[in-house]
Amino acid sequence: MKISDLPLVMVRCLLLTILIEGIIAIIIGIRNKKDILNVILANIVTNPIVVSLPFVFLITYGYKYYRISFYVLEIITLIVEGLIYYKVLNYKKINPFIISLILNGSSYLIGEIINHI
Repeated sequence: MKISDLPLVMVRCLLLTILIEGIIAIIIGIRNKKDILNVILANIVTNPIVVSLPFVFLITYGYKYYRISFYVLEIITLIVEGLIYYKVLNYKKINPFIISLILNGSSYLIGEIINHI
């Protein structure tokens, strides 16, 4: 991969993440339109960082640092999105940090499956 691939990769990852996490959010009971929109907006904020920075590490330093940066950023994303959900979601049946874990875990696992197909 080269740096010129990054914009297409970012768009693909963001759209897939929004689709997957939107569907999973509905499955776990988040049905309020404002809450779904907030899930989408949280991903618009966090996803480009989680996709682009590891990509730069991959090109610059290699696969090992790509993986390390990716996992560190995923953990930070879990916390940041959990905080966002705590502040803005009206849905209170599940702890917002658990929601973040469920949504991000789902999009990560489904994304890995898609990447290996």
